[in-house]
Amino acid sequence: MNKKDNFIQDINTGYLSKGDSIILGGAMLDGEAIAEAHVKIPLKTLNRHGLIAGATGTGKTKTIQVFSEQLSNAGIPVLMMDIKGDFSGIAKEGKEEGFITERHTKINLPYNIASFPVELMSLSKQDGVRLRATISEFGPVLFSRILDLNDTQAGVVAVIFKYCDDNQMPLLDLKDIKKVINYITEEGKDEIAESYGKISTATTGTILRKIIELEQQGADLFFGELSFEIDDLMRIDENGKGYVNIIRLTDIQDKPKLFSTFMLSLLAEIYQKMPEKGDPEQPELVIFIDEAHLIFNEASKVLLEQIETIVKLIRSKGIGVYFVTQNPMDVPSGVLAQLGLKIQHALRAFTANDRQAIKKTADNYPTSTYYKTEELLTSLGIGEALVTALNEKGVPTPLVATMMRAPESRMDILTSDEIEEINNKSKLVKKYNEELDRESAYELLNKKIEEATQAAAEQEEQAPTKSSKSEPSTASVVGKSVLKVVTSATFIRGVFGVLTKIFKK
Repeated sequence: MNKKDNFIQDINTGYLSKGDSIILGGAMLDGEAIAEAHVKIPLKTLNRHGLIAGATGTGKTKTIQVFSEQLSNAGIPVLMMDIKGDFSGIAKEGKEEGFITERHTKINLPYNIASFPVELMSLSKQDGVRLRATISEFGPVLFSRILDLNDTQAGVVAVIFKYCDDNQMPLLDLKDIKKVINYITEEGKDEIAESYGKISTATTGTILRKIIELEQQGADLFFGELSFEIDDLMRIDENGKGYVNIIRLTDIQDKPKLFSTFMLSLLAEIYQKMPEKGDPEQPELVIFIDEAHLIFNEASKVLLEQIETIVKLIRSKGIGVYFVTQNPMDVPSGVLAQLGLKIQHALRAFTANDRQAIKKTADNYPTSTYYKTEELLTSLGIGEALVTALNEKGVPTPLVATMMRAPESRMDILTSDEIEEINNKSKLVKKYNEELDRESAYELLNKKIEEATQAAAEQEEQAPTKSSKSEPSTASVVGKSVLKVVTSATFIRGVFGVLTKIFKK
């Protein structure tokens, strides 16, 4: 056999799938598409996570769009972190044009226009489904890691959660936990010392400053109720298509700590709530994290370790996580080692550092008798990528240059009227966009302080002749009059942390 025949045989054997699969595009050899060889990824391997990388303008967003369309068609819901705001067009049908027809002819794939069911979501006040979580749901372990606290400070956070649990005071938003910190430092310090031990004001001051830093990045919009339920990410429409949930994050590019906080809480919540799946025939949910470097660049060592741990564990829940970034080196090696599918678009070599990064990137891919990987990384065209995956036996597939198929949906953003139309039809917008501020730690402690002050005043009026030495102080009255209030909450989840199970293992 000649080189082309050997290539076709190797690709068709390497990417053979006995079960259902998605087709990303057609294989390429010597710069030409090979119609007889398609690049297929088995659905059952999509929970092994992946990487989509490449320089700006090389086609990463369109690859995610194609990937998401194929998943939706297979009845698999998608969660997309849309940092740049250019992914929403998947909600509307595409348009067949000459260059698309030509591309699909080359790779021998039919082209059909289609739209897909979409939910638009937001961490801020952008139009869409509001995503929130309560402080209680984070728990002391995760909350301390997000704030990058040391062991002593994390111990104080654990005391705060325990105190609020013992006194039935829900920690819902940032003003709740700030109020508790002020209370245990001032009016309630004797009460806390008696039951939980003395707490240093220097420690509580540090914790408070860390919370204010998080608050300045917009976390006050994220923490609160109504808390988002992950089951609402797993919906299938009446036509059997999985929903594509798009989180619009264009306004938090300069708030990486909020992004990291949200991502870690979401992954932890999914891990906690989803049952074990083992090796399912297809994933329950696939998550695309665009501009993934925003998570890793600002994350502490402890936070990075936390993310790496969850990525390792969440696979068994049937969840696939895909990191999207310009350079694979943006992803820590510990996370990169967990990624089964790699789609690498072109890289640009403008400096000596760029050339070194390209060499390191090439070393991360399987060797190939058909390609000079380092050279090919800089010569790929728009909408072309190097692909390697895992087959159904978990063995890496051959490295293959791929001409990616075109999206079936619109390759452009939605208009403001189209966004409004989607939101007006959304059941989730109606469910989550009403802001709640029920009685929680903030209100309960204010009431407690008020009652203690009033009790102290009444005692002073009843015994005006007693010396100051025998008069009870406001703090001691507070310590002896612990108010226990049963709130109207129906369910406070994970007071001791959504990651408790992880750390017990």
